Amino acid sequence: MSGSEMIAAVVSAAHGPFELVRQPRPAAGAGEVLVHVHASGVNPLDTKIRAGQAAHARHDLPAILGIDLAGTVVEIGEGVTGFSVGDDVFGMTGGVGGIQGSLAEYAAVDTRLIAHKPAHLSMRQAAALPLAVITAWEGLVDRARVSAGQHVLVQGGAGGVGHIVVQLAHAYGAKVFATGSADDAEIIASYGATAIDFRSEDVPDYVARHTGGEGFDIVYDTVGGATLDASFLAVRRFGHVVSALGWGTHALAPLSFKGGTYSGVFTLLPLLTGIGRDHHGEILRAAAALVEAGKLMPNLDPHTFTLETVGDAHAMVTGRQAAGKIVIDTW
Repeated sequence: MSGSEMIAAVVSAAHGPFELVRQPRPAAGAGEVLVHVHASGVNPLDTKIRAGQAAHARHDLPAILGIDLAGTVVEIGEGVTGFSVGDDVFGMTGGVGGIQGSLAEYAAVDTRLIAHKPAHLSMRQAAALPLAVITAWEGLVDRARVSAGQHVLVQGGAGGVGHIVVQLAHAYGAKVFATGSADDAEIIASYGATAIDFRSEDVPDYVARHTGGEGFDIVYDTVGGATLDASFLAVRRFGHVVSALGWGTHALAPLSFKGGTYSGVFTLLPLLTGIGRDHHGEILRAAAALVEAGKLMPNLDPHTFTLETVGDAHAMVTGRQAAGKIVIDTW
């Protein structure tokens, strides 16, 4: 393979296999850097795009998937400042909106979407973080304005986004609670939250037990559906509910009668519209500082995959067999 080519994993049709394709290596355009991709995080959204079930992601097939990446800058585009050849970076940079994803040896990425990789993280750990931490941050910090001393409930506290929300809330000095199964209790506690078994305790019961019946100041829903409805019941008067999966039809009366507020989070907007990309970089820099301070760490599945075995990685995600974030080694 010549120096102007690369290998990429391409999906040509819905539910289709990944095919390793040799194609031209992209060049860094204005405001971009060319990244030698070391690792690509697999999100549930990636599997939905591959299945043709994510019209909101606007990523038509055939395409190179992969939203999150970590790697090393090998080329600088015109007008770029703040990054140099040899820098290790991470970010949520493509795989939607027709932008090339990270399941390739190289990707040209908008520098507004990346940050320098925390030294304390491996490439694999860094690739596990971007979408999850941006989603968590936009809801908890930007929308709900979390602050010290608040009671925060995270619905799905052991999940990919949920375990990051728990850590962020804890880092901001909140008193954190998180729902999960009985099997999730240990990992939820390890991140600094009080675990609530949603299967054995109804909303009014855990609201009474943990808040004296007042409700939680902030409820962050990472599950959607009936869990979002339960969140409206769990929030306190004048409290705030945030959801990363508020895509259904819901009755707002339980929230309205409390004078509460609701925010939806749609993390893809800056990638799809080009608006707000600078803030994604800001979030990643703030998250990197929390990592370096020992306050934030992604939960990584121990299995390893390569571009040749991406299909197996997707099968683990769709089969709900992953014990943490699945990451592909791309070189």
